[in-house]
Amino acid sequence: MRVSTVLVVEDERDIRDLLRRYLEREGYAVLTAATGTEGITAVEDGAADLVLLDLGLPDVDGFDVLSVARLHRVPVVALTARSAVEDRIRGLEQGADDYVTKPFSPREVVLRV
Repeated sequence: MRVSTVLVVEDERDIRDLLRRYLEREGYAVLTAATGTEGITAVEDGAADLVLLDLGLPDVDGFDVLSVARLHRVPVVALTARSAVEDRIRGLEQGADDYVTKPFSPREVVLRV
């Protein structure tokens, strides 16, 4: 499956903008959301082919956003500071297609997409 539109759901603006720049350089269309609520709306609207999802969002638990994405069959790469083995296992068990811990290389994230 070729991904053409990536939704970046990340509350930290610097990280959101950094990922957007790297992804756009590789030819992806990029949508951004600063909250889980915005991310859920974008997923439900069918706007994204893949979601880069921060699990530590201020308004909605990232796992709730992950659940909505799974219902809509949208692949998810979790981006999070939760780096314990248990957290990674939970993320993958909950349906994340990949799991990247912060700090991360933006180039690595683009390759995972």
